[in-house]
Amino acid sequence: MTLTLPTPASPLKIGTRGSPLALAQACETRARLMEAHALPEEAFEVVVIQTTGDNRAMIDADRPLKEIGNKGLFTKEIEEAMLRGDIDIAVHSTKDMPTVQPDGLVLDCFLPREDVRDAFVSLKYQSIAELPEGAVVGTSSLRRKAQLLSARPDLQVVEFRGNVQTRLKKLEDGLAEATFLAMAGLNRLGLDVPKSAIESDDLLPAVAQGAISIERRADDARADGMLKAIHCELTAQRLAAERAFLAALDGSCETPIAALAQLHGDQIHLRGEILRPDGSEKLAEEGVAPVSEAAELGKNLGERLLKAAPRDFFDWR
Repeated sequence: MTLTLPTPASPLKIGTRGSPLALAQACETRARLMEAHALPEEAFEVVVIQTTGDNRAMIDADRPLKEIGNKGLFTKEIEEAMLRGDIDIAVHSTKDMPTVQPDGLVLDCFLPREDVRDAFVSLKYQSIAELPEGAVVGTSSLRRKAQLLSARPDLQVVEFRGNVQTRLKKLEDGLAEATFLAMAGLNRLGLDVPKSAIESDDLLPAVAQGAISIERRADDARADGMLKAIHCELTAQRLAAERAFLAALDGSCETPIAALAQLHGDQIHLRGEILRPDGSEKLAEEGVAPVSEAAELGKNLGERLLKAAPRDFFDWR
């Protein structure tokens, strides 16, 4: 079947959030589609959609996201627009994505994964170890908070939201000594900030951190055909394990769960951990399986942690 490509008169509409990082990811997707199908930029339209998470972030800038509601916080309105036909595809940070998509939508295109590591950002210090006892650290991530307190229970953690510039201004104003950002986001934005990459052995990243995913309608043959040309199967294999792990734990982007899958030939190695929000307890598992069994590996590791965890461990869910 011949693929009907978009034209400037009838462009492919790409839905995205309006943050600088979200727009950079949408533009990367557009550029890859342009190259893969020899299309001009005018054959695409980037459509900015404000989500619940964006609205509440503006209204309740100091309120933890987990109190607002986490699953679908940054995706619901975008997915509704796609189901209505207002947009054709949606570009997401995969770590924001629920593990189950709404009926009629498919998440089966992933771009090559960026740096998975977290970045330690501070105007005074080079690492977590250098922070003085009792130092204040800002983060809006429950995962990072739990991991930090697990390693350094003496530190004080405060809510810290906003874009990169906002967080740097808060550091300059002395509201905290350090914060965290994703290396992937800094790289995609080309931002030079006072940062040090934290190795995954020291701080296991969020599930799917550094990965861009593109969602489409299940019955949209044109979008399916176009996206196949830019899909990265190696990224998909790693995310199959990580997202199955997350699904087994019924987690989301705002729960203290971390996981990272790495490929070694035809084998996949997965590490995963769950924590209490105050960092007082951490449970970890890891395993290896054939790449073809990536999702099963993730499911099994998640189930093992569920079985090992005390009954009250998941009070944060």
